[in-house]
Amino acid sequence: MLKGISPFLSPDLLSTLYRMGHGDEIILADAHFNGETFNPKVEASYLKKVQATQLKIDSIEKIERFAFYERAKKAFAVVMTGETVKYGNLILKKGVTPF
Repeated sequence: MLKGISPFLSPDLLSTLYRMGHGDEIILADAHFNGETFNPKVEASYLKKVQATQLKIDSIEKIERFAFYERAKKAFAVVMTGETVKYGNLILKKGVTPF
């Protein structure tokens, strides 16, 4: 058993996050987003809500709908969360941890 890992992270999602490189992006998409149309690497719908975390968020940027679609095509993977809020999509970029 892995300690400190949220039970909301499936083995498939942990594997995907592990394989991502620095600068790769992952999409957390709502229930209305047609993930497979934009990216063939779609994770199963197992997250109903993205829970609040204690993570420090450096910046949040809103982007136009079609710009989001273009980035989704290039993303490493898409996670279908099942979120029902309209336009409840996030793009997360994997970064480098400080030493």
